[in-house]
Amino acid sequence: MPQTPVEALKNAALYTDHQNYALVKLPPKAITAAAGVVAQVSEPFCALLVDKDEVSLILPAEAWEDFQSRLPGHQVSTQYYRLLTFDIELKLDMVGFMAFVSRALADAGVSILPLAAFSRDHILVSAGQFDTALATLERLQREI
Repeated sequence: MPQTPVEALKNAALYTDHQNYALVKLPPKAITAAAGVVAQVSEPFCALLVDKDEVSLILPAEAWEDFQSRLPGHQVSTQYYRLLTFDIELKLDMVGFMAFVSRALADAGVSILPLAAFSRDHILVSAGQFDTALATLERLQREI
């Protein structure tokens, strides 16, 4: 039986590590330096995203403070973000999970940065909206 977005959210633990994260933009040529930073970060969550126009890093704020001098030409977000992980293995063929979650958060006025790993989805929420995001998702879980 296929997993549905409602079932997945109902059974997911909402995990946060209580850390602030910095979102960093680098020029495409900075990929090697950025990968070196990720390799040295000892925290359990960080992300390196590469596309044709930029390299993006998501790092714990404390790690960013330690490594920013190694990444010239960076732009860093003016606010910190907090992590929410949907701690359940999501099936790769499930359709609509993030749409279901993001609709509820959008209705609550919460902006998100969604990220997907192989089996779990994550969202980053501005630190100032984190409590609203968590309360919204917990309420949605209770209602389903």
